[in-house]
Amino acid sequence: MSEPITQLEQARAGTITPEMQYVAKRENLDAELVRSEVAAGRMVIPANRVHLTKRLEPMAIGIAATCKINANIGNSAVTSDIATELEKLHEAVHFGSDTVMDLSTGKNIDGIRQAIIDASPVPIGTVPIYQMLEELGGSIEDMRAQHFLDMVEHQAKQGVDYMTVHCGVKLEHLHLTMNRVTGIVSRGGSLIAKWMMAHRKQNPLYDCFDDLCDIMRQYDVTWSLGDGLRPGSIADASDEAQFAELDVLGELTHRGRARGTQVMVEGPGHVPMDQIDMNIKKQIEICDGAPFYVLGPLVTDIAPGYDHITSAIGAALAGWSGAAMLCYVTPKEHLGLPEREDVRAGVIAYKIAAHAADLARHRKGARDRDDALSKARFEFDWNEQFRLSLDPETAKRMHDETLPQDTFKSAHFCSMCGPKYCSMKITEEIRQMAKEQNEPLPVVAHEAAAR
Repeated sequence: MSEPITQLEQARAGTITPEMQYVAKRENLDAELVRSEVAAGRMVIPANRVHLTKRLEPMAIGIAATCKINANIGNSAVTSDIATELEKLHEAVHFGSDTVMDLSTGKNIDGIRQAIIDASPVPIGTVPIYQMLEELGGSIEDMRAQHFLDMVEHQAKQGVDYMTVHCGVKLEHLHLTMNRVTGIVSRGGSLIAKWMMAHRKQNPLYDCFDDLCDIMRQYDVTWSLGDGLRPGSIADASDEAQFAELDVLGELTHRGRARGTQVMVEGPGHVPMDQIDMNIKKQIEICDGAPFYVLGPLVTDIAPGYDHITSAIGAALAGWSGAAMLCYVTPKEHLGLPEREDVRAGVIAYKIAAHAADLARHRKGARDRDDALSKARFEFDWNEQFRLSLDPETAKRMHDETLPQDTFKSAHFCSMCGPKYCSMKITEEIRQMAKEQNEPLPVVAHEAAAR
């Protein structure tokens, strides 16, 4: 192979790139640790060289880094335009999304994506088969491998940082989906399955995997190996179809790395709570520690309109078990195209899930903000509480709904307890009484401690 050009190749050659240095500073990690994790394939830095010449601020996804979140935006054949998608991008980045995927399937896909890439400081991901299908007039049966190769190269030239490609769905897997409750729910997976059924041939994206690697290596586009057979209901979770594809993704992880490309792997979308840890551990083993990017997972199917909550529960557990990035779900999931407020709700829910995972994994410094907010809460420093909140505007608005006057920003109570029943105010008074009495409080020697 020619000289090292991707982050993976340079890391393996012992080079600490400027992007690795930047990531190390952001993550509060040693630069050599970042280099070694990238070299091992346990960390990826999605940074297309074209996007690096614009506004991209390098970030890392991997078990040694903080847990990341992704927000999906994009138009549909029914609604949305460039201005709307840029509003969604701003909302996602403003509230802390670490990456954004453009999943546009409607008109002017090129224009929308270019505007998003040009404006985005975070990595942008895509699913190239969507635009390719639009250009084929909606008939997947007409696809040839070269159509897909050309689309991947086109999007790489635009500056896309990572791409979801459903190369792990094979012809011999399709019979395993026939008795599923929700069948094949991945759009890309279902399209590839239909192509294979129409032509009775193997997945062309699997067959041309090495050629795809060569294109992605040229621009340092990171693989996001798509889980085309992910479960779309908890009834279908952890079935033969899902794990048959996962075995192929493990194979492709090794092949992608061998050809110099960075690789992460996508994971299941609907999983009962008791199966999440097993799913994460299984992926880490089969895919040799490649960063796991999970879609939720939703832990119950009964809450349309609230699926950002049901999925954030699963996402927190997945992050605790070792998932490196969590793909958000909005309240509109299963119901319609997310609007700006839906994006905001999804991002906030997933920032909570990712932060909870970092706390559970005892990340260095992960609790600092919690402790600072708790201190401000006990001291009745309302403005500092707002500032430290994930969503300061909402926190302030909720406080102001009942106590809007400025004088209440220094009050030692809120509208829930009022001035007489605030436990923290009472605690302050207890401490002051102890101080004034100048006597130590009695100490009870517990039986367990005395043993």
